[in-house]
Amino acid sequence: MAVTATDPHRAIDAVWRIESARLIAGLARMVRDVGLAEELAQEALVAALERWPESGVPENPGAWLMTAAKNRAIDLLRRRKLLERKQEEVGREVEGEVETPDLDAAIDDGVGDDLLRLVFIACHPILSPEARVALTLRLLGGLTTEEISRAFLVPETTVAQRIVRAKRTLAEARVPFEVPRGADLAARLSSVLEVIYLVFNEGYSATAGDDWTRPELCQDALRLGRILAGLLPEEPEVHALAALMEIQASRLRARVSPSGEPVLLLDQNRALWDQLLI
Repeated sequence: MAVTATDPHRAIDAVWRIESARLIAGLARMVRDVGLAEELAQEALVAALERWPESGVPENPGAWLMTAAKNRAIDLLRRRKLLERKQEEVGREVEGEVETPDLDAAIDDGVGDDLLRLVFIACHPILSPEARVALTLRLLGGLTTEEISRAFLVPETTVAQRIVRAKRTLAEARVPFEVPRGADLAARLSSVLEVIYLVFNEGYSATAGDDWTRPELCQDALRLGRILAGLLPEEPEVHALAALMEIQASRLRARVSPSGEPVLLLDQNRALWDQLLI
């Protein structure tokens, strides 16, 4: 069956939601800059929007996007290196301390490690809680600035400024793209869990607007919590948070009446509770 122009665009949107976090995480490891990694990923997305409607959706769209973004990263690093030579500032970067990443080898490294590093960067304590939430939903949730602003009922420009400032702060502080160890891991992990639970709570009991709940935000937080539990299987607090969110989310359908009024726990219809989540 022929692929229509509309089908690729729906496919691209779905692929982006699924693959964007992995794509940005892998690129950030290569270029050591979250903001630049997101730009490279967005350029790959634009290339897909231009080509897929004519050529069709590739068999492995995630790999196609990663290859396109990797090629752009290689071109960028080569241009930078050439510029450094022309300015005679290559110095220690070329001769000693900092080597150009081996992108071809790095592309095949474990995706899980990259995602875990991205989680800890997006939720870094150097950022304000509002910035952490916005950056996490943007980089790990795949949400657009418009979607984040709509979910939290704040102006789109406010969300955009938070994201831009967050990426600038991380770049200026030279936050390393790595998973913290030992005592640092425990300290940073609490920040990560806080961000995920903030997202969930805003969905479970909205702080503003006419809707009592926003289930889509709960689903985003649940997905992030499950990813984190898979990446840190030995951390009991991660599993505790995932379990807490699942037991709370199991009652979402029963928490609001058909007219939109909140229903207290003792008055809820238990037939509406999600037994799988429980």
